[in-house]
Amino acid sequence: MAGTLLGSVVTHTFQRLAAKRTELFTRSEALRQERITAYSTFAGAVEDYRHGQAKRWYSGQEDPDGKAYRAARDEAHLLRTRARQALYRVRLLTEDGEVTRTAEQAYRCTREVSIAEDGADRDVRDARAKQAIEEFVSAASALVR
Repeated sequence: MAGTLLGSVVTHTFQRLAAKRTELFTRSEALRQERITAYSTFAGAVEDYRHGQAKRWYSGQEDPDGKAYRAARDEAHLLRTRARQALYRVRLLTEDGEVTRTAEQAYRCTREVSIAEDGADRDVRDARAKQAIEEFVSAASALVR
């Protein structure tokens, strides 16, 4: 009888430990999947914003008072909002300071594309934004592998 009771206690203990491990794995995997979604959404949103900023800059060079410029400006504002929302999600899901720093840097560099003084400056700012986005992706990818 004592052996049966001891066997029951041991079995129960092992089942509890296995259930706890399964729960931790499930939570960890759910967080990983959510991070993958948040990081890829941010990278896509900031890339779209970069394109919108370039379009805004080019149309402003052609006719700063024109309809095309106003439309490009409005679109860039919408894209900025989407990128900012995606940045908030990255911040919420990330404890890693490097990932947050590179995300914020990508957002800042992208925002600055439309204020370039000339074509050469725009090219430099655009290249800086591309590089910042790549740095974010590299930093973030380490957290989801």
